[in-house]
Amino acid sequence: MTGSGIAGIDLPRWRSLRYFNIFRLVLAGLFIVAGPQLNLGADYPTAYLATAWAYLGLVLTFGFPDLFERLGVERVIRLQLLVDVVALSLIMWASGGYRSGMPVLMMIMLAGAGLVAEGRMVLFFAALTTVAVLGDNAWRTLAGREPVDFLQLGIVCMGFFGIAVVSRLLALRAKANASLAAERGEELAKQQSVNERIIRDMQDGVIVLGADGRVRQANPRAAALLGLSALEGLLLADVDPVFAGIAVECGDDGRLMRLGLPARLLRCRVVCGELGTPAEGDTLIYLTDFEEIQRKLQQLKLAALGRLTASMAHEIRNPLSAITQAAELLQDEKRTEMQARLTRIVNDNARRIERMIRDVLALGRREQAEPEAVPLAAFIEELIAAHSLAGEAERAVYRIEVAPEVTLALDRAHLHQILDNLVANARRYCSSGEGAVRLYAEPFPDGRVGLHVRDDGAGVPDEVRVHLFEPFFTTHPKGTGLGLYIARELAEANDATLELVGGEGGAHFLLIGRARP
Repeated sequence: MTGSGIAGIDLPRWRSLRYFNIFRLVLAGLFIVAGPQLNLGADYPTAYLATAWAYLGLVLTFGFPDLFERLGVERVIRLQLLVDVVALSLIMWASGGYRSGMPVLMMIMLAGAGLVAEGRMVLFFAALTTVAVLGDNAWRTLAGREPVDFLQLGIVCMGFFGIAVVSRLLALRAKANASLAAERGEELAKQQSVNERIIRDMQDGVIVLGADGRVRQANPRAAALLGLSALEGLLLADVDPVFAGIAVECGDDGRLMRLGLPARLLRCRVVCGELGTPAEGDTLIYLTDFEEIQRKLQQLKLAALGRLTASMAHEIRNPLSAITQAAELLQDEKRTEMQARLTRIVNDNARRIERMIRDVLALGRREQAEPEAVPLAAFIEELIAAHSLAGEAERAVYRIEVAPEVTLALDRAHLHQILDNLVANARRYCSSGEGAVRLYAEPFPDGRVGLHVRDDGAGVPDEVRVHLFEPFFTTHPKGTGLGLYIARELAEANDATLELVGGEGGAHFLLIGRARP
C-alpha cells in the first residue's frame, strides 16, 4: 500500500494497517513459495494451493487505497480480518490441524486486528478463530484422525481472547497518547508563536551570544537600539568594543553605557550559564533604552513640579497674607511691645517662605548627586555636634552606635540634608532623656548598609503613616511639610531608600544604601 493516508482514518492507524497488509502479503507469498518445504498442505495439497493463491489475490485486492474510498475503512478492515481467519483455518485444515502451527499465526493476526479494528470487532474475530480451531479438532476426532487434547486447545483459545483484548487496550492507549501528544504539540506551537511575538515586539533588546562571541539570535529591537538592521552572525565585539569583555558582567544588575553606532544610553544586563539560556555556553544580553526612560522620567518630573508649584503657591499665600496684615498693622502701631510682636510675625513667615523655596530648589538639584563612600561615624558625630550647641546635656540626648569602618555611598550634601531632617524630627518628638535618639548602622551581606534613626517618642499614628512622605503634609504648626518628602527624593537620587519602619515605641526611620559607590 502506498500513500500518506485515507480520508476518515488517522495517520498512526493508517500506518499500522499498511504494515499489517505488508505482513499479509509476505505471508501469502511464503505460503505459495515455501509452503511445501514447511510441510504445509500435506493432507490436501490442491486445497492448500488454491487457498494460498486465493489469499494472495484477496490481500492484493484489499490493499488498494481506492477500495477504502469506495467501501469505507471499517468495512474493508472487517473483510480483511475475515479473509485472514478463513484462509488460515483452511490452511490449518489442509496441513494437519493444530500441529501445523497455524494457531500461532492466528494469534499474530488477532494482535494486528486489535491495532487496526474499532470497537468490539476484535472479540468477534477471536471468537471466530476459536470456533475454527475447535471445529477442526472436532472434525478430526469424528473422522478418526489424530486430534489434539481439548484442554490444550482450550488454553490456546483463551490466549486468542487474551491477545485480542490486550492488543486492543494497547491500541486505545497508544491512540490516546498520540492524541495527547498532538494536542500538546499544538499548544506548544501556539505558546512558541506567542513567545516569539512577545520577544519580537518587546521594548527591550535581547541578544543570544554564542561562546565564540557571535550573535546566534537577536530580536529586532536589539538591532534597532545598536543602530543596525540585523545582528545574527556578527561578532558582537565588532559592533561595539565594549562587548569584548561582556562575560565578566555576568550576574550583575546591569550598568549604563553608551553602545552601538548612535551611542545610545543603554542599560546592559548579562546572564551567563544559568538555567533558561538557550544552550550551554550561550550568553543572554538584555538591552534597555534608558534615554527613553529618562525622557519619560523628565516628563513625569516636570508634571510633578507643576503640581508642586501650584501647591507651593497655595502654601505661600498664607504666610504672605500674615506678612501683609502684620505690615499694615505695624504702620499704625505706636506701642513698642506690639511692634516687636508684629516684627516677629513678619520674620517668622518670611523664614517659612525661604525654607519652602530652598526645599523646592533642592528638588531641582537631585540629579547632581555625586555619591562617595562617607565614613558614617565621623559624619554623624559632626552633625550631632551642630545640634548640641546647648552643651553636654543636649549632647547626651543622642546615642551613636556606628563602627568607624562603616561607610555609606551618598552625596555628602544630600546625606547631610537627609540626616539633618531625620535628627531634627527625632529630637522634636523624643522624651529629651539620655539616649532618647539612637543612631546605629547595620551592614547587610549583599554589600548594603542600613542607617537607623530612632527616637523614644509617642511614635507615628497609623492615620499619619500613609501621608508621611507626601509634600506639604506636616503635623508641626511651623513645618513646611517638605522635609521628609525632600529626604526621600534625595535618597532615591543616590540609589538609596528611606522608609518608616513599623513597630512599637517611637518613630523609626531606616536609610539603606550601598557601602561603596
